[in-house]
Amino acid sequence: MLYILAIVLCVAADQAVKLYVTSHLALYETAPLLPGIVELFYIQNTGGGFSILTNHTQLLTVLTAALMAVIAFVLVKRTFPHPLAMWTLTLILGGGLGNLADRVRLGYVVDMFNFQFMDYPVFNVADILVVCGTIGFAAYYLLLHDKITKKETSGDGTDRPASGA
Repeated sequence: MLYILAIVLCVAADQAVKLYVTSHLALYETAPLLPGIVELFYIQNTGGGFSILTNHTQLLTVLTAALMAVIAFVLVKRTFPHPLAMWTLTLILGGGLGNLADRVRLGYVVDMFNFQFMDYPVFNVADILVVCGTIGFAAYYLLLHDKITKKETSGDGTDRPASGA
């Protein structure tokens, strides 16, 4: 239940920032957020991350929906029951659903954070959630998963339930 609440809060935070930007800035208008570091810059992204597959919103919508369904299934089945894995997958799902809502509702994703000190694509809260969740899950899987799985296997070669029950 806590993971569902977190997913809802992730989507709500993403959509709230997007609503603020679209109601306070005109398309391609900027406003300082942290002067010299980050500005709000309202754009409409019809592509994916780094604007790949620009103008292929339908394909991205289908791919995102399928991937979010897989992640939801993995969360429900507790395929990776460790809390770090569950929370990172929760972040990915919350961010993915935030951008999916835009694609379905608007036909594009609202992006707004623009680094002023370097050349980097404009991004949004959902993108932050997906990237942080993905990095966290990769770290879990590469650094902890095998160790946790080995601890769950008893000395006689039989598997114990991951929940410890």
